Amino acid sequence: MKILAIDDQQLILLSVEKKITELGFEVQIADSGAKGIELYNSFQPNLVIVDINMPGMSGLEVVKHIRIEQNQDTPILVLSGNTNESIIVDGFDLGINDYMKKPVSLNEMAARIHRILGVCTLPNTTSPTTKQQVIQKYCVGVVIPCYNEEERLSSAVFQEFASKNLGYHLCFVNDGSTDKTLEVLQELRKGNEDTISIYDCEKNGGKAEAVRQGLLHLAKDTQFDYLGYLDADLSTDFRDFDDLVNTLENSDFKIVSGSRINRMGADITKESARKIISKTINLIIQTILGMPFKDTQCGAKIMKREMIAPMFDKRFITRWLFDVEIFMRMKKFYGKATVQSLICEQPLKRWIHADGSKLSMKDSIKIVGQLGQIAWHYKAA
Repeated sequence: MKILAIDDQQLILLSVEKKITELGFEVQIADSGAKGIELYNSFQPNLVIVDINMPGMSGLEVVKHIRIEQNQDTPILVLSGNTNESIIVDGFDLGINDYMKKPVSLNEMAARIHRILGVCTLPNTTSPTTKQQVIQKYCVGVVIPCYNEEERLSSAVFQEFASKNLGYHLCFVNDGSTDKTLEVLQELRKGNEDTISIYDCEKNGGKAEAVRQGLLHLAKDTQFDYLGYLDADLSTDFRDFDDLVNTLENSDFKIVSGSRINRMGADITKESARKIISKTINLIIQTILGMPFKDTQCGAKIMKREMIAPMFDKRFITRWLFDVEIFMRMKKFYGKATVQSLICEQPLKRWIHADGSKLSMKDSIKIVGQLGQIAWHYKAA
């Protein structure tokens, strides 16, 4: 039996294609409604799986073309993050057979295909791919800057997350590492080429430039709704990062930033001396920003793609304090009265200080000097 899948987001489309192929069906895919109609006419599928929100020809227009213009009764299964009741009702009025709301597991999708096609036993149900894989509502690109992380990269954790959370793409930026970080990343990517990529910088430019280059690179791909960054040492748990994404999805915020604030029920582990130094630096940062953010330097942030051009187009003036510069740029771009309503600082449930990234007193003095540089630069700009 033949299935046609139509979705403008490659991460989703390739995951659906892989699952349906494993089930034993013949599959064709299209990344737009117009291409989907062309394939429909030549492929003559037994089932069409289509997204609703696509540029150009929407999913409902595809349904209308099949049902009204071609007068065909081919079963149609909608797979969409659109939960608007009127859209769903319109879909059923046009004659769709089922509507799956993202996020949804591939196993549930397989069961719905089973029901629609009346297949008593799905082909190849003994497939080794039995893990729970979930198609996310949105596509998220995550930059992970790496400099000499050969010993600390938790390859298995990254691979597991990328394979289970369909819609996430992890972009590792190798920031001119002098050890075997690039080789480790290349090995990590094997078998996960669709969900993991490597952006290789020949020379070390510092974390600020690595994150900037990575985000600008990912922003060229229009499938990503949200873009963010995460530290390679995974001091921020992936579950917490996913919580940041959920907050962004369900709000009007432009950026959601993790915060390593001790609170009831949180598992926050940090060295006491480092904690004192960090608190002092944070007080200076709050004074410079003129905004009461508790932890601008947490290495876990997610933002809407519209933020990338205005916030990351120009190089940062510091190598490490770019988080402060992002907020300063937002303040100038949106205005002081508006900016605080666009940034959410969300406490993490879990955060562990990783060995190998200790802040010395000398570093602290340099940071204070760089903060003064930031204050002068953005006041004068």
